[in-house]
Amino acid sequence: MKTLLSLFLALLAFGCTTKTNNQEVNTGTKIYYAEQYRPQFHFSPESGWMNDPNGMVYYEGEYHLFYQYYPDSTVWGPMHWGHAVSADLIHWEHLPVALTPDENGYIFSGSAVVDWENTSGLGQDGQPPLIAVFTYHDPVGEKEGKIDYQTQGIAYSNDKGRTWTKYGEPVLKNPGIRDFRDPKVMWFDESKEWIMTLAVKNHIEFYSSANLIDWHKESEFGKNLGAHGGVWECPDLFEMKVQGTNESKWVLLVSINPGGPNGGSATQYFVGDFDGRNFTTEQVETKWLDYGRDNYAGVTWSNIPEEDGRRLFIGWMSNWSYATVVPTKEWRSANTIPRELVLDYSNDEFILASIPVYELRTVRNEKVEIPAQVITGFVELETQNIEPMCSEIQMKFNLKPSGQANAADTFGIILKNDLGEYFKIGYSPNENKFYTDRTKGGINSFSENFAGLHTANYKAGKTMNIHLFIDEASVEIFVDGGKLVFTDIVFPTKPYDKIELFSTKESIELIEAEAWSLNSTW
Repeated sequence: MKTLLSLFLALLAFGCTTKTNNQEVNTGTKIYYAEQYRPQFHFSPESGWMNDPNGMVYYEGEYHLFYQYYPDSTVWGPMHWGHAVSADLIHWEHLPVALTPDENGYIFSGSAVVDWENTSGLGQDGQPPLIAVFTYHDPVGEKEGKIDYQTQGIAYSNDKGRTWTKYGEPVLKNPGIRDFRDPKVMWFDESKEWIMTLAVKNHIEFYSSANLIDWHKESEFGKNLGAHGGVWECPDLFEMKVQGTNESKWVLLVSINPGGPNGGSATQYFVGDFDGRNFTTEQVETKWLDYGRDNYAGVTWSNIPEEDGRRLFIGWMSNWSYATVVPTKEWRSANTIPRELVLDYSNDEFILASIPVYELRTVRNEKVEIPAQVITGFVELETQNIEPMCSEIQMKFNLKPSGQANAADTFGIILKNDLGEYFKIGYSPNENKFYTDRTKGGINSFSENFAGLHTANYKAGKTMNIHLFIDEASVEIFVDGGKLVFTDIVFPTKPYDKIELFSTKESIELIEAEAWSLNSTW
C-alpha cells in the first residue's frame, strides 16, 4: 500500500512545477507566474492590486472578466477595471485596462451586458454593443463629507470589449445615500426591459430601464431580512431551474462586509420570486454561499449561451479583514476557481450548491486511484518529500464502517509540512459540524484576524464526498456535490508536502479516492 500511496503523491508533484504556457522552465531564472504563493490554476493579475470581479459577460466565444484593479500598488487605491478574456474559463489572456478613473470618480464594481437589440442606441454597423454599467465613486465629494458621492455610469464597446467609450454623465444619480453601488444588470424578457439590482447601504433596490440610460426605481428588498452585520454589496439576481424539476426560482446574491458567518466579508443568498418589479421570499434564516473566509463579492456571467445553460460564478478569493496585508509581493489577490451554481431542493429547503466547472478537467494529469482503507487514528500517506500542493483530490468516506456501533468523533484530512505547519479539514458526525483550521497553517502574523477555526453546521448522510482543489496558497473544499463549500487561503512557510487522514475515537472508512496533479494554466 505504501508503494501505491507514494506513487499517488509523487504524481501530484508533476503539475504546476513542470511547465507554463508562456515560458519554458529554466531553473535559476525567474519564470512568469512562479513567485512564492502565486496561484497556478486561478486567475490573478500580473501585478498590482485586485479585488471584486466585475463586468462578467460571454460574447462571441470569449468569457470576459473585468475586476477592481489598482495597477500602481499592491494595496487598494483609485479603482480601475482590469480586463482579461478566456475561451475556456481556465486559461486567461491579460488585456489592457478597460476603464480608468475620470472627473466623475473612481470606477467601482458593476456588470456588463450584450445589448442585442441596441436599445441604448450605442451600437454601430448593425452590431450589438457591449455595455458596462458601474459605480462612479467621487473621492473629492467623499473627502468633503458629502453623502451623494456614488452614482452609476455606463460605457460601451463596439470591438468585442477591446476599447471602451464612457457615456459621459452618470445615468443614475445619487438620491442622498452614502452607499449606493455595484449595479448588476440583466434583461427581463417578460416586460422587455433592463433590470438593475443595486446595493444600497443595508438593502437592495431594483430599477428598470428601456434603454440602459434612463432608470426608474421599482422596489426595495431586505431591510428586515438576512444578515446585517455590515454594508450590503455586489448583488446579483438571476432565474434558475430547481435541479431535477421543471420549477424555476429566482436567486439573489448579496455580499456583506463585515458580518460573515466566520468573520469579515462573505456572501449570503435568498431564494424566491421576481415579477419584474418586486423580489419576494419565504426564506427566514440567512443562507451562505461559502463558509470559508475567502470567497467574496462573487457574481455570475451574463449571456451564457442557452445551449450551455449553466449559471457560472467566480468570486474574489480574499477577505477585507486582511486582504491588503497578505504576504505576496508583486500582486495581491486571486479569484476562486470558476463554479457552476446549482439550485437543489431537499429536506424542505433550497440549497444553492457550487460545483467546480468541468473545464478544470482539461488541466488534469493522469488519474491516480488511492486504495480504499479503514482509518483509525492518524494515517500519514507516504510523500517522500514530494510536494502535493497543485492538485485535485476526491474522497468518499463511510461515516460508520460495517460492524461499528458508533461513528467517529471527528475525521478529516490534514495538509502539512515538516515545520509543524498544517491546514486541517474535519467533520464531527456527532455534532453535525464541518470545519477548517488554519490556526497553524503557516505565516499569519500579518494580521490578527487571519488565523482561526471556521465552522458550519452540516448534517451528513451515511457517506460524505469531499472534493479538494489545492493551489499554492489556497484550499477549496466542496462537500457532497457542493452543498457545503469552504474557500480558505493559507500561506505555509514551506509548501505542504504531506497528506494525513485522521479519525478519533472510532474508525472511518475511505471507500474510494482519486487524485490528479494539475498543470499550470500560465
